[in-house]
Amino acid sequence: MKSSDRDAEPAERPSLTLKRRLNAAPEKVYAAWADPQKLVQWFGPGSVEEGSVKADIDLRVGGRYRISFNAKGAYNEVGGVYREVVPNERLVFSWAWHSTPERESLVTISMKPEGSGTLLTFLHEQFADTTARDNHERGWTEFLGKLESYLES
Repeated sequence: MKSSDRDAEPAERPSLTLKRRLNAAPEKVYAAWADPQKLVQWFGPGSVEEGSVKADIDLRVGGRYRISFNAKGAYNEVGGVYREVVPNERLVFSWAWHSTPERESLVTISMKPEGSGTLLTFLHEQFADTTARDNHERGWTEFLGKLESYLES
């Protein structure tokens, strides 16, 4: 296999892009993702059990993160490695659920100033299949709604 064939493979896997206009400066949006004490206040689906979110973040290229929470009576844990860290602009990290570590995907969060707020572009790519993408799209839509509420509080 030529390296160009191998490089093309992840692009063929499903991805999703979500955009949100947030009423907060990029610095505040970035901190909500980067500071574990802030992240635990909003992270998780709508069904997350209050107080159950835990986050360990080593925010540097090559640093690892782990986030866990309880939802609908089930324990959930996700983790990965930061691939790119540009304060107040961009975070890129691998994403794998503890229950399916072999199904690693990639998340890119871009923050651009827009008026008095931020345009957040959320890209999650390299899903194993369309079912995984669709499930994550539902989840991320809930997560981003909670982020929006957190930033406005």
